[in-house]
Order: sequence, then structure tokens, then C-alpha cells
Amino acid sequence: MVAHHGSLTRHVEAVWQAVAPELPGFTVELLSSVDSTNSELMRRARAGQQEPVLLVAEVQTAGRGRLGKGWHSQAGKSLTFSLALPLTPSSWSGLSLAVGVSLAESLHPDVMLKWPNDLWLHQRKLGGILVETASQGEGPDRPRSVVIGVGINIARPDAAAVLALTSPDSATPMAPAGLSEVCVGQTAGETLEQVVPALVRDILQFQAEGFGVFASRFAARDALLQQRVTLSDGSWGLADGVDVTGALRVKTDAGWRAVSSAEVSVRPC
Repeated sequence: MVAHHGSLTRHVEAVWQAVAPELPGFTVELLSSVDSTNSELMRRARAGQQEPVLLVAEVQTAGRGRLGKGWHSQAGKSLTFSLALPLTPSSWSGLSLAVGVSLAESLHPDVMLKWPNDLWLHQRKLGGILVETASQGEGPDRPRSVVIGVGINIARPDAAAVLALTSPDSATPMAPAGLSEVCVGQTAGETLEQVVPALVRDILQFQAEGFGVFASRFAARDALLQQRVTLSDGSWGLADGVDVTGALRVKTDAGWRAVSSAEVSVRPC
């Protein structure tokens, strides 16, 4: 079933046709505008909805990134969608990295991953991933609805839009990238068709086999490998891949450290 409104109709129908055989009950919805696709699907999940659904928005008015950061969205110039489905993996560790690997491989050979959840193109941010979960009932074996939000710049955002999402006390951000730099003429709808079917397959593989099967694929796209990074507590070291749980390995003066939640940033050369 496809519910639609807007210019992306043909593309969301193609996505539904590709994914529905693998996800019984799968639906796709296309909205001209929403506050946040993740917020909308989290509201539904908390209300008890468990059926798998892809929600695509031409415009987000209050898009969210990691750590409460905003995400700029303009019709035709960006692709914003969220995918909700019930999952019962043996471990949730590394899910956002598996999602990132899938997206990067589908987008372009030059797209890399900046741990933990940024898509990078030529050392600039191309997109972001936000993973949230909501419990369905009580007990360890009950499925949890996972909501995976994705935002990808199709056109390169202008400086004014970037600065509007930057807090006054933060440093001036590096200019973001747009997929149009390497995929000239490719539309948001074409990009949606390109990434979602593979993303669903990879999420189902993650549920069955965990992050381990994605480790080598992540290593091939690791933008931070052997880069000097700073952690949110002010310490620094050299990034050296991830461990079996998806935690970032950082070599510091005090020894190896596994970072599972602290945000990292590449220190400019």
C-alpha cells in the first residue's frame, strides 16, 4: 500500500514494489511537509504501531540530528525519510554503522562514513543518520520498533541555511556537500529508489547476524581511520577503526580506548 502526495509519487511506488515482498505489511507514505519524519514515526511507535512503514517528506520543518542538532530540509534539494520496523536482534550494537555502510555503498564510491552516523563526501558532511527505538510491550524478547531517520543533501546547502542551524557559540561549520557534486542531475526520488531496498535488506541481515558481518564493509568506508580526533571530554588520540560492537577505537597517550557514545570531531590540520 502506498499513500502519496507530491512529486515523488512514482519513486515511492517503485520502492514499495521492491520492498513489499521482503516486508509483509510494508507501506510507504509521502508527505509534502512534516515536523520530522523520525518524530512522527516515534509518535506512532509509542502509540503501538508495529507495521513496517517508510515515511518520506519533501520538507521537514523541525528535522532532528544527533545530540539535538537541526537538519535543514528543502523540497527537491534534499532527501529526508524515516523507516520504522519491529526488530529483535541479539544485540543492537553497531546498527547505525550498518545503516551508514548500506547507504554509502548505494550512493557513490566516494561516500565515506564519519563515526558514528555521518555520511561524508570529500571530507564534508553529505548526510546524517538518527536511530531511535521504542519498546513494544514488556520482556526482553518483545520486539522494539526501530525508527531510522536519514537526511541526504542532494544539492549543496547554501551557507545561510547552514549558519541558521549553528548555535551562536559554536565554531563556523565546514561547508556541507551535496550528492549532485558526484551524481550530476540525480533527483531526490531517484536517490530514494537507489538506497531504500538495499537498506531494508541490510537491516534484516543485521537482525539475523549482527554488526560483525558489516565490519569489513565499514572499514572500507571509514573516514576517520588514522585521523587525529578529539572526544567530547577534551581528550584526543588517533582513530583506529571500530571493535566488534561498533565502538570507535582510539589510541591515546594512556592506551587504547573504546568510545561508544562520546561525540568525536576531526581536528583541522
